[in-house]
Amino acid sequence: MNSLFRELDRLLEAARREESLRRRLLDTRTAADPMDAFCSLAQSLGYEIYLGDLFAAGQEYSDNQCKSTNGGNPRPYDSFNDTLEFFLAELEQAAPLSE
Repeated sequence: MNSLFRELDRLLEAARREESLRRRLLDTRTAADPMDAFCSLAQSLGYEIYLGDLFAAGQEYSDNQCKSTNGGNPRPYDSFNDTLEFFLAELEQAAPLSE
């Protein structure tokens, strides 16, 4: 799981340096399958970000959140795309980096 977050950090830094990459990543939100579109784009750019890893990270986050709720969470989540949404939200808010 740590390798996923290292790859996401690398991708975030690259996207903060290159506006066209930033825009392409943000545009994956509107794809029919945003997680798959995001992973396909990242892989095409040489980043080892896989759908299963992204899904597992979101599920782990969700599970930990549910376990920390007293008595468990009575309403399970509909999806586990939190990791992707957190990444895209951070990218949206992050200031561009200059070289």
